[in-house]
Amino acid sequence: MIKYLLLSVLAIASALPASAAIEPGQEAPEFTLTDSKGTSHKLSDFRGKFVVLEWLNHECPFVKKHYSGGDMQKLQKEYTAKGVVWLSIISSAPGKQGHRTGPQADADTADKKASPTAVLLDPSGEVCQKYEAKTTPHMFVIDQQGKVIYAGAIDSMRSTDSADVAKAENYVRQTLDAALAGKPVPTPKTTPYGCSVKY
Repeated sequence: MIKYLLLSVLAIASALPASAAIEPGQEAPEFTLTDSKGTSHKLSDFRGKFVVLEWLNHECPFVKKHYSGGDMQKLQKEYTAKGVVWLSIISSAPGKQGHRTGPQADADTADKKASPTAVLLDPSGEVCQKYEAKTTPHMFVIDQQGKVIYAGAIDSMRSTDSADVAKAENYVRQTLDAALAGKPVPTPKTTPYGCSVKY
């Protein structure tokens, strides 16, 4: 009886999502990815600036929630204007939901009127796995020294309803406002929500 109980507990534990490998305060893992226009970007090239990583899949209803009313685009425009680097990363594998070629990603950016610094393509899922990005969106904010200062959800309302955006606490905005003002980040880590990343 005890044996079966232990086996069932182990089975449940193995089915639970692993905790994020990247913790606030840790060095952000280095990576090099090509963007939608064919330009290569290395994370360390942005040392000295704040960097936002946004895992992206425009077919995901949770992503649509943040883009349909222009909320994600507003964040991108506001903070890139303040010198923040915003990297949207597509880690969907070929044949999977959300996969994009460079021209397709550029068409999405134009269609959504999005304003990231670059849209990076990660079809192998290598960078996604380095960061243990679980969902679209899954957000990371990296400081000027290359340390992760925020990891998790974009906001506090786990829904696909765009009307909830205005009512939610936006953790990315909170993080960037605090960091740009030289203040401690109020909530360094939350649990991300959204569609699973399709790598």
